[in-house]
Formats: sequence, C-alpha cells, structure tokens
Amino acid sequence: MANYQYYSSEDDYIDREREVKEFDDSKIGVKGLVDSGITTIPRFFVHPPENLNGAIHNPSANHDHPHQIPIIDLSALINNSDAHPGRRTRIVQQVGDAARRFGFFQIVNHGIPISVMDSTISAIKAFHQLPTEEKKKQYDRSRKGGVTYATNAHLFQSKEATWHDTLGVLTSPVSPDWERVPAVCRRELMEWNAEMKKLGEVLARLFSEGLGLKPERLEELKCLESRTQVANCYPHCPQPHLTLGLASHTDPRLFTILLQSELGGLQVKMEDGCWIDVKPMHGALVINVADLLQVISNGIYKSVEHRVLANCHKEPRVSIPVFLGPSEFGNSGQIYGPLPELVSEEKPALYRNFTIQEHMKDFFSNELAVLVNKYKLISN
Repeated sequence: MANYQYYSSEDDYIDREREVKEFDDSKIGVKGLVDSGITTIPRFFVHPPENLNGAIHNPSANHDHPHQIPIIDLSALINNSDAHPGRRTRIVQQVGDAARRFGFFQIVNHGIPISVMDSTISAIKAFHQLPTEEKKKQYDRSRKGGVTYATNAHLFQSKEATWHDTLGVLTSPVSPDWERVPAVCRRELMEWNAEMKKLGEVLARLFSEGLGLKPERLEELKCLESRTQVANCYPHCPQPHLTLGLASHTDPRLFTILLQSELGGLQVKMEDGCWIDVKPMHGALVINVADLLQVISNGIYKSVEHRVLANCHKEPRVSIPVFLGPSEFGNSGQIYGPLPELVSEEKPALYRNFTIQEHMKDFFSNELAVLVNKYKLISN
C-alpha cells in the first residue's frame, strides 16, 4: 500500500482544494485523465487503507461466504398475476425476505426486453466514449434543465474523490429538458425512463405487501414522485488498489433499480462486515432498499452499505441506477417516519420524523455516508 500521507498539513489541504478545483474546471473527467495517458492517479483520488479494506477485484471472493444476493423471478407476476395467485404470493414473500435479510436482490423476467437493456448500456457507453473536447461542452454541475454531467456528485464535499464520471437526468416530477441530454443516448434514456416508471410501481407494491400493508400504501405516501437516472462510467484506473469507483454509502431515497454492464465491481457489505460481489447477470436488474424505506418500515427492511471498486479492466464499466422516492420539490408538508401500522409497544418507533427536503439537503451537502443513522431515536 502506498504512503497515504499526502495531505498532512494545513498547506496540504489548501493544495487539495486548489487541485480539486483545477481538475473540475478542466471539465475532462476521469475518462479524460485516462485518455490523456496518465499512469499515476491524482493524489486527491487516493483513499486511506481503512477505506480500501477488501477492495480487490476477485471473481472467486464470494465462494467462501455463506450468503449470496437472492435472485427473484418475476415472470408469474409480469405475465399474468391473476392466473398464478400462489406464485404471486411467493414473489411477495421472496421480495420481503430479501429486503429484510440483505437489502439487495436481483430480478429476472421483469418484463423489460433484453434488447432495450442492451441498447441502453450501449448508448451510455457511446456517450462516455465521446472525445473529451466534445464532452466538455456537456460538463455542468448545476442540474440546469434537470440534467448534469460531472465527476463525482460529492467531489467538493468528500475527503477523497472516486474514480467515475456521471451523466444524471432528473426525469420526474418535472420532465427534464431532453434537448440537454446528449443526442447519442437521448432516445434510449427516454425509453428507459418509461420502463422504470412501470417497474417502479410494480416493485413499490411488492415492497408494501411484503410489510403486510395494502399494495398501494407507499404510493399513497407520494413515495414514487421522483425518479433520477444516473448513468455512471467507471473507466480503467491505472492504480485501482489506491482508490474506489464509488465510496461506501447507502442510497437516500425509497429504493434503487440498477442496470449494470457485464463488468463487475459492485459490492455489498454483509452483517459480518464482509464485502461480497453482486455479480452481473445478463438480463437481470439489481434492486436495493434505500434509507427512506428502512425508516418507513421501522427497520424491518434494511438499507445496506455498498460500494464500487475501481475498474482494473481495460474496458469501462457502465451502470445506470435509477433512484425512486418522494420529490423534494413541492410536497413540503409531507412528513416521513415509521408507519403507524408498523409501530407498537413491542416494536416502538426506531426513527424520528423528517421531511424529504431535510433528508436530501443532508445528502447533497455532505460526503456519501449512511444517512439513515442520523434519524435513529436515542432511546432505541
């Protein structure tokens, strides 16, 4: 492990702020750094050893761990739920169990054509592989028109940067300015948004029923008003043992639907502290519980820490998480906390109430973290 003492004095930290700003002002992103031929990563990307525990790409690493991320087949539900009521009940049980035990699962036979999934991945790869000078014109953190493209959403809040670039599109509750989305991937992201709206409604009902609630309970709470597509590129890293593709964190909203390319890198932290790989499966989508769903469920469902390793492969890894949850725009009177139906003397409330505006402000104002812990009641 290389010496981490890069920023050990006040002057060093001033240098870091300057270096980060200069990098961001260059608008080249990490893909631009790679394309320039660098062999050593800038020092503000280097992480301390404690952040990198087990962060080595090892396809066989899971073989010794007793648990794997569940795979749930939705075919009976998607094709004709009325014809297979018993199978639908089984799916609800599987989703509820996975959300309780792991916070993560993969779904197959979910109704989205594999051709649509493949074309979406290809379109995002095509954008991130555009010449640096062309992508510079898109580089903008302002979220103007609901669209942003930059390196690390938390670049200026984090102690260490991570090795990825992101094209983000806020698609709901207000439709984005689609003309601001790069033409090379615009049609595909529009189509993907339509698919995510439909699948998000299906999953929200499954999560709700898995808690013993009526199917539409989460929708009544306006929990599906916001959808954000985040098209990440994790280019080859010349020193993957010194950094991460994405630091350990939990997602802030209700739940996340992830489409990932064939290259692995996503890891989930188990209760025993071990990190296990979420191995890509062609045609599968990764689903994970986010902070708000853990709070609403009063801790029954688990929002679990996860991270992405720096990419050691020559080919870029692409992932497209879609974050679904309440909207922080408007909806100002809505308070979120443990549902009354899930609170009792035997199971008192574990979390305090808060607004989605408060929650999302915390998320964007700080480095990636496990925000859900902030809302725990001290008495519990």
